[in-house]
Parts: sequence; C-alpha cells; structure tokens
Amino acid sequence: MALRITVIGTGYLGATHAAAMAELGFEVLGLDIVPEKIEMLSAGRVPMYEPGLEEILKKHVAGIEGSSGRLRFTTSWEEVAEFGEVHFVCTNTPQKHGEYACDMSYVESAFDSLAPLLTRPALVVGKSTVPVGSAARLAARLVELAPVGEGAELAWNPEFLREGFAVNDTLHPDRIVVGVESERAEKLLREVYAGPLAEGSPFVVTDFPTAELVKTSANSFLATKISFINAMAEVCEAADGDVVKLAEAIGHDERIGKKFLRAGIGFGGGCLPKDIRAFMARAGELGADQALTFLREVDSINMRRRGHMVELAREAVGGSSFLGKRVAVLGATFKPDSDDVRDSPALNVAGQIHLQGGQVTVFDPKGMDNARRLFPTLGYADTALDAVRGADVVLHLTEWREFRELDPEALGEAAGRRIILDGRNALDPAVWRGAGWTYRAMGRPKA
Repeated sequence: MALRITVIGTGYLGATHAAAMAELGFEVLGLDIVPEKIEMLSAGRVPMYEPGLEEILKKHVAGIEGSSGRLRFTTSWEEVAEFGEVHFVCTNTPQKHGEYACDMSYVESAFDSLAPLLTRPALVVGKSTVPVGSAARLAARLVELAPVGEGAELAWNPEFLREGFAVNDTLHPDRIVVGVESERAEKLLREVYAGPLAEGSPFVVTDFPTAELVKTSANSFLATKISFINAMAEVCEAADGDVVKLAEAIGHDERIGKKFLRAGIGFGGGCLPKDIRAFMARAGELGADQALTFLREVDSINMRRRGHMVELAREAVGGSSFLGKRVAVLGATFKPDSDDVRDSPALNVAGQIHLQGGQVTVFDPKGMDNARRLFPTLGYADTALDAVRGADVVLHLTEWREFRELDPEALGEAAGRRIILDGRNALDPAVWRGAGWTYRAMGRPKA
C-alpha cells in the first residue's frame, strides 16, 4: 500500500510539493491555517504564479472533474495527524524584523501543533530553510510532545526550487538531500522519491547539520557568484571594459561555468537575501562569524547595484533631479516567470526614483497585483507600450522574454525620448541603437 503524505504549509513550496507528490502517485493531504488559501487550492487555483503548477493541481485535486482525486486540503491538524505516515513541513522562515536572523516561529508552531497528535509511528520531514542546529532541537521536541514518543522521527530534506521551474525541480530534482538518524527514515524517503531515483536523481544521505547547511551554502555560493560579476561590472565601467564579453570569456572555463554571470541590478526574492543574512547570523552564534565575513560584502555589492541604477537614471534625465521627469520601468518581479515581488530589485529602484520625485510607471507581465499591494503609490500601465508613453527614460529591470521581444521602433514612437537603461544586460544593444535609442547597460561601454 502506498504511503500517505501530508504537506504542512501551502505557500509556494508547500503547494508545489503537495501537487508533485500527488503527481508521483501518492495520496496527499495539504494543511494550512488560512481558510481562504485552502478554499482556493481545493478549487484547483493557486495563490501565486508558477508555470505548470495550476495544471498539475487541477489534475489531482479531489472534486474536480477528471482529476485523480489523490490531493485534498484541510485546516484540521487532527485530520492531518490521522491521515499521514510522512509529514512534510513546508512553512515559511522569513527574516526577523530588524535583524539578520530568520524567524522560526512558523516552523516551531507547526511542530507544536502536529506532535501532540501523533499516536502512531510517523516520519516528520522538514523542508524549510532553517539555521543549522534547528533539526536536532526539533527532533527532541517532537519526541517530547508526541504520544508515540520515539516513534515520531525527524528527517531534514532541504528544497532547491527555482521560481519559474518549481514543478520540474520537484518531479525531476538534480539532487535529493536527506538528513536522517535511522535506516527507517532513509528507507521511507527512498520510497517517497522512488520516481526521481529511478530516473537517476542523486540521493545524498547526511546527518542533520549537513542537510541544514546544504541549502544555505548553495544560496550563498550563487549569491557570491552574482555579486562577483556585478563587482566586475563596476571595474569594467571604471576601465571602459565590457562585462558581457568578460563574463563570456571566463564562463568558458569549466571551473567557473557560464551560469549566473549576467551582470545587472542584482538578486532579490524571498530566498537568497534573507538566507545569506540568516547564515551570517547563525555563524556568529556558533562563533564562526569570521568564516562568513565575505557574505557581508556580497550583500553590500548586491544592494549597491540598485542605487547605481538610480544614479544612471538620474544622469539620463539631466543629472540633477527626477522632478517632473517621466520614468518607465519594465519589470516588477525579482525574476521572470514568477509573480514574486519580495525584495525585488526592480521595484526597489522604481520606489527610490518615485521617492525622489520621478513620475514612475511600471509594467510587468505577471507581477502587477503584487506590486500594487507593495507600492500602491507608483503608476501602473496595462502594457509595455503604455508604460513608456511619454517617458524621458525607460528602465529594463526584469528580463522577461516579452521585453526581449519588444519592437524598439514601435516603443520609440511612444516614448518621449529614446533612452533605455538595460538593468539586466538582456537586450541586444545593436538592435536598440539601430532604432535610434541611446542604450546604456551596467558594466558596458557607453557606445
């Protein structure tokens, strides 16, 4: 008989994991404490934009015509405890307000709610990104609170989802990492991931601390690589070099690789910024803060890129002030193929210019509603063409395919002045300059 799986927390990670587990053939019950979210998911709709997620959800949610019926959602902890043999905890771990450390309250609340209801052996699997040392503490808490005692076991299984590719990353992971303390836990997780394992996904078995460190280490490495190429962009600007050609050249070195070497306004989102800060905070608590001192500069370089784009925009509109100037911003999400605007460099730049007196109009293919909620005082347009109408400068800040395929000539007829600042180095300078635009990009020659 197939394992029955529960997923606690149905945000971006949880909703994706629940749908993917149903796709892999398991009976799945998802839990959230927000009734509106459960109602939406139960109707086969998702509270965020993620390519392919709504389709796979409708394929399996019970009550939808033609679905497998393998996936249901609830707000009842009692129902979850009774239903599941493997419980995945997918709750959020945001950055604490005013601190670098992460907020563990959602994870701890999930354990405190579930554990007292576990009356038969169960495996609880943490997927949230947590400070190293959390799993050992939560494992002890689980045994202490659960009526079944040591029959309630913990494993840690970090997630490596990329927004825009989350469904594929769950169904066909490039690696599966499990921190376990028993053969039974390992065996159950091999059963859960039997499908991906059969396809050849590597299965890495570790202890708790290593499993916790894998995600934060991976994010820190990616953040460092992004900030490195952005630091090189600063040097290229000072030396009149071309960071795109530099990245191409060093990317051919197999030890370096081509990915994450596109200079621009930096990284954002709900993971990289808060994860590297939490990593630094935890290293300090462990007395190993010097080991991660470099991450402070990684964070600093990243934030500096946003201010530099604001300065480039100010220079483009005359050099002294944004007052009375119309600024079009193409992009609101922190990356394409997502509606996520958390810590979005694009919105941060738009907000800074607006606060300095600019008349800012934003367009994004998927992030408009979330952007309006976060920055209600910005102007918003229904199309890219409407956004640039009458603009003194156009800022390309999120590398959506739709923006790469824009017609520079048509856009130029609508714009007040043909000046574009490419904050992602994703547009073709020759094409835009050929249509009469002044094209500027970070780390590249002016002409």
